[in-house]
Amino acid sequence: MQVNDAMTDDVKIANPNQTICDAARLMAKLDVGVLPVGENDRLVGMITDRDIAIRAIAADKGPQTLIREVMSKDVMYCFEDDELDDIVQNMGDIKVRRLPVLDHNKRLVGILSLGDIALTEGAGSAGSALCGISEPGGEHSQSMDGARGMRGT
Repeated sequence: MQVNDAMTDDVKIANPNQTICDAARLMAKLDVGVLPVGENDRLVGMITDRDIAIRAIAADKGPQTLIREVMSKDVMYCFEDDELDDIVQNMGDIKVRRLPVLDHNKRLVGILSLGDIALTEGAGSAGSALCGISEPGGEHSQSMDGARGMRGT
């Protein structure tokens, strides 16, 4: 089974020049904790509710702070035709709950989350990824330095 068989393909994209307040409102409206950030038809980052809390609020930045100032820029991603089992393992290894999905032109086509995996593959695959994600590790992926991982933008 490939990633495109499990991913969510109806994804809203934030602009890096929008404010974190705009991002938080869109997250609330969509009931999500992450938004891909795109510019000129390319994925340039991701912003999470945790990015807003840690990189903005905890750093005394206001609601008019631009997304580009607090987003994760070195984004881990997968391709739509990657094998789902391989990506599930990678998600556990790199400790992420969701990955943007790109086509081979590096255009965003969806997001793959543990919830998507659970619905498609069953709790076993999502559970094995969650075990890896939940293990205490080193630097947090939303650290001030940004995320690091298998493929980056």
